[in-house]
Amino acid sequence: MNRIAAALALGLASLVGGCATYADAPVANAPAEQRDPVTILVSIDGFASDYLARGLTPTLSRLAAEGASAPMRPSFPTKTFPNHWTLVTGLVPDHHGIIANRMEDEARPDEPFTMATVDPYWWNEAKPIWVEAEEAGIRSAAMFWPGSAVPWGGTAVRYGPVTDGEMASDWQAFSMQVSNTQRVNSVLDWLRRPADIRPAFVTLYFDTVDSAGHDGGPESAEVDQALRDIDTHIADLVAGLAKLGQPANLVIVSDHGMAATGSDKMVVLADIVDPSLYRLVEGGAYATFEPTDGNTEALEKDLLRDHAHMECWRKDEIPARYQYGTHRRIPPYFCLPDTGWTISATAPDAAWSGGNHGYDPFAPEMASLFIANGPAFRDGVTLESFQNTTIAPLLRHLVGLPQVSRADGKLADVSQALVGED
Repeated sequence: MNRIAAALALGLASLVGGCATYADAPVANAPAEQRDPVTILVSIDGFASDYLARGLTPTLSRLAAEGASAPMRPSFPTKTFPNHWTLVTGLVPDHHGIIANRMEDEARPDEPFTMATVDPYWWNEAKPIWVEAEEAGIRSAAMFWPGSAVPWGGTAVRYGPVTDGEMASDWQAFSMQVSNTQRVNSVLDWLRRPADIRPAFVTLYFDTVDSAGHDGGPESAEVDQALRDIDTHIADLVAGLAKLGQPANLVIVSDHGMAATGSDKMVVLADIVDPSLYRLVEGGAYATFEPTDGNTEALEKDLLRDHAHMECWRKDEIPARYQYGTHRRIPPYFCLPDTGWTISATAPDAAWSGGNHGYDPFAPEMASLFIANGPAFRDGVTLESFQNTTIAPLLRHLVGLPQVSRADGKLADVSQALVGED
């Protein structure tokens, strides 16, 4: 019966079509949908600002030349999770609570935070922009952004569905098994939807440049290959948007740069301080310590003296320029090595080399990427360096959310790049 009905419908359409002119018969000649610009925040983890000058990323270089760009200063510490949360909240890590990739909290003594943690308890001190957008009726979608799989406002892990406004309308939990091509295609698929369920704000995250930088170091062939690959995928995104007729304001950033490091640049704690005096909370590009019982004075005597290639402070004496040291999750003692050096409890067993980050955000090696391109941006604008706390105010401007006084960044830092702004 369905086949008969379809045949009758087709025959009727043929008869009607015979009475029409060629110009008005095809549906394809209907006016194209006039789409409003979508705002897409793209993070290329570990993309150092100076990577753009290598000549390996023609799409990114074109977007920069035809839009706005700047070397952007990350927030401290220059780690992935703290800076990704800064980018979407406008607050420095000391204020939003994600103060490290690994951290501890007195209220959860046996449950340290790691990059796999989605318990809302750790994240609920600062509201991400996709939640504020959803609350304002602006549909959002997040592809792998750190924290996007966490329901906003809770104090414990959720099981089962969340209510409207707690998360982006669409999101995907991070998996390294999902290729960069699949990530781009997922974003484009979201934008193919009917207008009533199509996101107006989207985040997209790539991790492969960072992984290559850690493995081979910033000057490696691995990084060069990762840069070429990422540029191809940005080109695919741009082409896909054009095919959809979807105007977009692209804000392309990274969370930090990358510094060369290796076994020839090590600060070995065993040579400096008695290991019985402390518990190492985190080591590497910086180190944090808890004193063992009754050993605070002895630890301070060893730790808070002059060291080659490393400075150490009590948490409340960390230099003000780092905007770090007041949050309860920061351990009592903090040591920062020279950029490119590694703090380790013991000496390495074998020679090694690679790349790392977490260092002084004012170090040139830590400078991150900023490119903005789209109808909201002027052409050919090169900005002075600014801190990444400015990105959230910029996103608020683009999606139509009001600015907020609590943010650590300000829109004025990038206003000269915006059409219609002074």
